[in-house]
Amino acid sequence: MKYTAYLLAAATLFMASCGEEAAQQEEETVIKPAPIEMVEVGNSPEFEGAAISMGEIKTDADGENVKVTFNFNVQNYELMNQTGDADAKMCANSEKGQHIHFILDNEPYAALYEPHHSVSLAKNSEHYLLAFLSRSYHESVKSEGASLVYHFKVDDKGKVQQLEAPTSPMLFYSRPKGDYVGKDDISNLLFDFFPWNTEIGANGNHVLAHIKGEGVDTTMVVNDWKAYFLHNMPTGRPTITLTLVDKDGNKIDGPMTEVTREFGLSLGEPLEH
Repeated sequence: MKYTAYLLAAATLFMASCGEEAAQQEEETVIKPAPIEMVEVGNSPEFEGAAISMGEIKTDADGENVKVTFNFNVQNYELMNQTGDADAKMCANSEKGQHIHFILDNEPYAALYEPHHSVSLAKNSEHYLLAFLSRSYHESVKSEGASLVYHFKVDDKGKVQQLEAPTSPMLFYSRPKGDYVGKDDISNLLFDFFPWNTEIGANGNHVLAHIKGEGVDTTMVVNDWKAYFLHNMPTGRPTITLTLVDKDGNKIDGPMTEVTREFGLSLGEPLEH
């Protein structure tokens, strides 16, 4: 009986050992996703003297709201032209060419291929508008004069009144945006943002980019105002939260200092919303 018991115990230990070894081997063969990389775009064409300014603003009744039409003046920049290195960038590119990014209250931008745009706004509402010149592959032109911020309100009579220009640091989200389909588009994902009234640096204000998606929950520190490519992003519907923080990592108070955007990445068909 003792001999039989010893055999049973030995068999149990052997099976347990085999099970642990098999589990360890299985764990070792699991392919972990590559970490997300943020790589500077670099070497994009510059546009000397490119400028945008606010032109005439028109208002019309739109039910209980107001239809506000913004007209922009653009100088030394050709809207609807393809940026010279668009093919070499190997990222999502607009077939319609260069355009304006129209970002109202840090909502997803509208791409303007002609220098005007209409939105429907409520009476007695306050807004911040950022407009900047964009290359055909959606990278912002960051030179002086190529952007503007317009602070305004729609009064109770449906008229637009310009308010005092903001002086506090602000941060606007640009890309990624929308849905990206296919390996080429999702492999080189353009990441771009737009600070206002502040410089970005390691020893001063900087940006935290919290990326969350399938199997990913990471925060990257961005110390340079440049455009980047994101590599190894998870497919599905990831989000990026941008937060403007001070040198100690504390969120800066004020309007337009934190924003979250969801977008879609798929190797095949577009994802359902």
